[in-house]
Amino acid sequence: MSVSAGHSENIESVGHLKRVLSVWDLILYGIVAVTPSAPATVFGLAELRSHGHAVVTILAAMVAMVLTAISYGRMAALYPSAGSAYTYVGRGLHPYIGFVSGWAMLLDYVVSPIFCVMYGSLNLHRVAPWLPYPVCALLFAGGITFLNLRGIRSTARANQLLLTFMFLVLITFIVLAVRYIAEHFGFGALFSIKPFYNPQTFSVRDIAGATSFAALTYLGFDAVTTLAEDVKDPRRNVMVAAVSVCAFTGIFGGLLVYLGQLVWPDYTTYTNIETAFVDVTGRVGGIWLFNAMALLLVVANIGAGMTTQVGAARLLFGMGRDDVIPRRFFAHLHPVRNTPNRNIWLIGILAFVGALVLGYELTAEILNFGAFLGFMGVNLAVFWQFWIRRAEGREREFFGDIVLPLLGFIFCTVIWVGLGAPAKIAGGIWFVIGVFVLATHTRGFREPIVLPDPANYE
Repeated sequence: MSVSAGHSENIESVGHLKRVLSVWDLILYGIVAVTPSAPATVFGLAELRSHGHAVVTILAAMVAMVLTAISYGRMAALYPSAGSAYTYVGRGLHPYIGFVSGWAMLLDYVVSPIFCVMYGSLNLHRVAPWLPYPVCALLFAGGITFLNLRGIRSTARANQLLLTFMFLVLITFIVLAVRYIAEHFGFGALFSIKPFYNPQTFSVRDIAGATSFAALTYLGFDAVTTLAEDVKDPRRNVMVAAVSVCAFTGIFGGLLVYLGQLVWPDYTTYTNIETAFVDVTGRVGGIWLFNAMALLLVVANIGAGMTTQVGAARLLFGMGRDDVIPRRFFAHLHPVRNTPNRNIWLIGILAFVGALVLGYELTAEILNFGAFLGFMGVNLAVFWQFWIRRAEGREREFFGDIVLPLLGFIFCTVIWVGLGAPAKIAGGIWFVIGVFVLATHTRGFREPIVLPDPANYE
């Protein structure tokens, strides 16, 4: 976006990203961004808040995310460019609303690498207590920045290696958990309705509140849309990848949580509620699997940190290229590696500093604020673009253009409303800053924001 029509002719002079990724690269990228071990980070608190129905919260959140992934995919088919919610909402609703949505999503993208560096460093410090925490944070932030500076192909290859290790540990847990349950409770205990419905503790209100927290499991799926200019055939592959990542996360994560509930049915007796899943792995596999899971969480946060950092860098690139933030800095691409290297450096520095000065709980709480505002905007954009405005050359479809996006909007709104007060206060401050930035660049909302021709990014 440029802030005036006079700037629009300069858009084509700005560099564009190269389409080098396959749909499988995109799916792997998304799975690493979410991480297969994501349920482990929410398991204990989701169990406690839902009174033993964590698997229900994982599956309920999956519904909202699959609906939203469909909306992302439909908008990416129309506008296959970097920028994610910023581009889709700006095109589908209004450029001003698109900027605000992009600004809200930027909060999630900026905080996610901080959270990954912070959580990964805490786990690394447990594995290697002789390393001071600041050193762990520096190693984390520096490592993911180095890998991303090498280019998107390097990121894709690193993702494949990270996934291999994570799946080895998690599949080992699944096998040992099945054996443990069969040996201690009988083979029939593997097929229990209790994790889905325990009449003694089942509460729709408590499960709904816990779902707002469990939705953290899926944060990062939308990172695949920030690579719309890196992937081949984006009109098809972005939707396929986004929906696949959400569905896989819900099904595989649901299985992990279901087995965890059966292995440790009394959710009130965890040694540490934040790392409850690590205790579960120790019960089925002993100290070696306990340590392997702790190491897995370190590796998972390397992968998630890499993908969220590059996603944030590309979101800044999209906003900088369109001149709503300084183009000279944010729209710069490395002449050889074709990466937005200045943005990658900036996010890496913020991740390191944030990991040192922010609290773990506050960082976790504000992750959902910006993400779900952006999700709500994208769902509304699909409804407005395809039903009210009707995309050129497309017939209206009641189910696809009204039912799916509005259901996605409702589910995301319910999850957003359930967030805690600290997240809403911190997110609200960020939101106000974004409105001020927008007002400054549009001279008090008097100048239009001119969106570039999407054909430039084909």
